[in-house]
Amino acid sequence: MNSLPRPSVSLLLMGAFFVFAGVMHFVKPGAYVRIMPPWMPAPLALVLISGVFEILGGAGVLLPATRLAAGWGLIALLVAVYPANAQMLMNAYAEHWSAWWKLGLWARMPLQPLMIFWVYRSAVRAG
Repeated sequence: MNSLPRPSVSLLLMGAFFVFAGVMHFVKPGAYVRIMPPWMPAPLALVLISGVFEILGGAGVLLPATRLAAGWGLIALLVAVYPANAQMLMNAYAEHWSAWWKLGLWARMPLQPLMIFWVYRSAVRAG
């Protein structure tokens, strides 16, 4: 019997993370709309579109036939949504959120490049 190779633990975690994150775009779209930079058009539409692509990318990294394309797609998505992280930090200052919350948001900023590296290493390079 010819079966597909099993995805690594890293790919399973990645797939679950992105599918969950994508679904959350539909469950709590307002949370994502609030962090959209004001210069971006149609924030709700962009939130929903990015949710679809997160779900597709998360599922796509699990299959050898789509892993490479899904990996590159997730990297492009991570780059595209980075301005929302910066906007969330700017919102924290504008709305006088707690110093601890701001510190957490500052700590979050380098996570996006680390996620890009994770996707590249696990899905693109291995794909």
